[in-house]
Amino acid sequence: MSPSKRDDPLAELIGEFADRLRGDHWQPEIDVFETERAVVVRVELAGVQSQDLRVTVDGDEIRISGTRRAPEPGDLLRLHRMEIASGPFQRRLRVPIPFDREAVTAHLAEGFLTVTLPRRAPARVHVPPEPGQSGLR
Repeated sequence: MSPSKRDDPLAELIGEFADRLRGDHWQPEIDVFETERAVVVRVELAGVQSQDLRVTVDGDEIRISGTRRAPEPGDLLRLHRMEIASGPFQRRLRVPIPFDREAVTAHLAEGFLTVTLPRRAPARVHVPPEPGQSGLR
C-alpha cells in the first residue's frame, strides 16, 4: 500500500475501487496474452453495450473506450453500497508484436470484449548469393 493510502482512511475503506477511478474515468480490468496465431486483449466490460464501445487501432497502439451507463434508480429507497463504476472509460496499450491491422476483430459477449490481433506473417525473402569474391583473404 502506498504511503498516501495509509494516511487516507477513506481510501483504505474503499480499497481497490479507488485505484480503478482516474479523474472522471474508470478503467476496466484487462488481460493480454499470446496464442500461436494472435495477440488477444480481453477486457471486462459487464453492463457496457456494443453501441457505447469503440475500439481503435493506431499504429501499434490499441485504444478501447466507451461508456457504462449507470442503472436507473427505479424504486431505490436507500443506497447501501456502490462499487460498480459507471461513466466513460478508456484503456490504451501498445502491442510490440507485429500484427495485421486490417484483420483485427472485436467481439463483445457475456460481459467481456475480446480483441484479436492476428500475428503478421514474417516476410520471406529469397536472397541469391552473388558470384564473386568471398571477402576472405
